[in-house]
Amino acid sequence: MAASSDPEGSGSGHRRGAPLVFDELRWVVQIRDSLTEDADDEDDNGIPVSVFNVPKQLQVHKPEAYVPQFIALGPYHHWRPELYEMERYKLAAARRAQRRLCPAGLKLDALVAQFARLERKVRAYYHRYLDFSGETLSWMMVVDGAFLLEFLQIYAAADGGHGGGGGKPALGRVSSRMVHLVDFAGRKSAHGLILRDMFMLENQIPLFLLRKILEPQCASAEEASELLASMVTGLMKELCPFKMMEGDFPAVDVAKHAHLLELLYFLLVPKPPVEDTTCEAHDHDESYDIEEQPSAGGEEKASGGGSDYVAQLFAAIWGMASKLGSGPLDYVMKPIAFAVKAPWKMLTVVPGISGIKHPVESYFVSGTDGRYSMSSSTAGHLSRPPLIEEIMVPSVSELVNAGIQIAATTGDLSTICFDCKTATLHLPAVTVDSNTEVMVRNLVAYESSAASGPLVLTRYTELMNGIIDADEDVALLRQRGVLLNRMKSDGEVTKLWNGMSRSVRLTKVPAMDKAVEEVNRYYNGRWRVKTKRFMRKYVFSSWQLLTFLAAIMMLMLTTLQAFCSVYTCSRWFGAVTVTAATGG
Repeated sequence: MAASSDPEGSGSGHRRGAPLVFDELRWVVQIRDSLTEDADDEDDNGIPVSVFNVPKQLQVHKPEAYVPQFIALGPYHHWRPELYEMERYKLAAARRAQRRLCPAGLKLDALVAQFARLERKVRAYYHRYLDFSGETLSWMMVVDGAFLLEFLQIYAAADGGHGGGGGKPALGRVSSRMVHLVDFAGRKSAHGLILRDMFMLENQIPLFLLRKILEPQCASAEEASELLASMVTGLMKELCPFKMMEGDFPAVDVAKHAHLLELLYFLLVPKPPVEDTTCEAHDHDESYDIEEQPSAGGEEKASGGGSDYVAQLFAAIWGMASKLGSGPLDYVMKPIAFAVKAPWKMLTVVPGISGIKHPVESYFVSGTDGRYSMSSSTAGHLSRPPLIEEIMVPSVSELVNAGIQIAATTGDLSTICFDCKTATLHLPAVTVDSNTEVMVRNLVAYESSAASGPLVLTRYTELMNGIIDADEDVALLRQRGVLLNRMKSDGEVTKLWNGMSRSVRLTKVPAMDKAVEEVNRYYNGRWRVKTKRFMRKYVFSSWQLLTFLAAIMMLMLTTLQAFCSVYTCSRWFGAVTVTAATGG
């Protein structure tokens, strides 16, 4: 039995927020009856909980994205007074459903009795304890299910399925009393509010109950399953954030999923692991990065005083110069290599050398080919545990300026990859509208509660947060077809993605992180990136280096002044000038 199941199948019936009066005798009777009744163990055996409470770590940042604002579906928010305005529309839909059952000689009471027999199975889907009677729960599911089916039928018609053609039964036209709520184009505000509330984690109804409501209205159970699948498929095609191609849209099997939000999640996140491809070697250098990837707090600051800056500058010059091959440069590089390999215990006695002993030892490591590279602290940056807030990856504008192309794919999250040959980052095309944030947030909440493996969708939101830093990044993604913006401005999209970076736990997705690692490696290997980082870190941001160069300049000028005070420099410079003028 699920943690949220009522032992008796009935509760005290108190409303949320009302004081609870505990009746010990009634509780004992319920426990005794629950343990002695000969119930079918298959009712709730093996049914995983699928309707969860939104984790507090997520809900605290934007609670209105997880709490229905217009309509309550299911038991979690049924008693909220501010949602009672929609009760009359739900009851009207239930009356119309009852009229359709009359030709078959049935009433809604028969469905309620059937749901009551499935009470333990229904309760097993819910994580929260449902503290009301089984009859109350059954009527709630019948009324809410009838409204949801009447709302979904417009998507069956739009999908060209069982909307009244092909000899298949339909639920009838949308009632005139609901015309101001729903329409085929989905442009009405109430229509959008219903859709948004339908995909909230705490507002879900088990799909098998919808199929049970349809079965008396159809010729067979198979026909009812086909009709429900047609409705749900049309809904998913309309609302799926990733714009998959019509011909390649995955088949929807409602029997395999608990509710609408779970079905949408598994459309976006494929279950089987995706094979990774390994990038081949390129002409650009990838073995050395001037600067480590900046941490979440900003640019990395060097420590240890001016000697560290001198050592880092020396390491940078060595890393670039050592790649230039043999030639006259060997006369300069070999003495430097000798100095690096020299016994430091002897050199530490020389003033000024002991300060750079540790930086040189940590920044230079001898390789098998005789070259030197940065220590493993830089090379192992991408293998560190992932950050919670966002993936460390350059923004879209930085990637484009570095020569990396960005292309849209018509698929799910498994299509995210980096093509090393063409230097192209492939991202699924995603539509962003007023409902996208609510759907994505609730999908992340479902994943955080139900997924036992990597949080793939959460990692995707962190990736989008990482590559989108400003409105310019959104504009570039929109121009390349990765983002279809249906909001007022690019600034709203920027705020949307930058606000959805919360995660309940640390996660790492091999396929997605592989693409990010390859993007970072390619980006960090570009010479324009290396030069920019070199100038920013070692020149513009290094007052110690500038002070050192100024001191050297002053020392040279002082030496020149002392030389000229002993020798007549004016005569010597004058002779040089006359010789140059006469060509002698």
